[in-house]
Amino acid sequence: MIQAVVSVLLFFVLFFGIAFLINMLLRQTWLLAFIYPIIVVFIVDNISTADYFLSFSESIQTAGSHLVNLQIVDIVILSSGLAGTIVSGIIIKMLRVRGYQMF
Repeated sequence: MIQAVVSVLLFFVLFFGIAFLINMLLRQTWLLAFIYPIIVVFIVDNISTADYFLSFSESIQTAGSHLVNLQIVDIVILSSGLAGTIVSGIIIKMLRVRGYQMF
């Protein structure tokens, strides 16, 4: 149980920080929020990236079955990462409206 709480906090803070930096550098507020589902697929599946190019349909089916078979705890942890990217986008928007120009 403690590991789940720590993992939720870790994913939130990790993806908040990564999204904040990417938003600051590239000035694309919601970029990582759109890329995050792709990152989740790479975290969940046990398929090498080359297999997506060599046997695309089989790799997509395998990744889909891995996504469907996730436990509730895993879904909560991965959702906290998405929440971190969304909160980062909101914070960046608020800072820009208030006059802070990051890079």
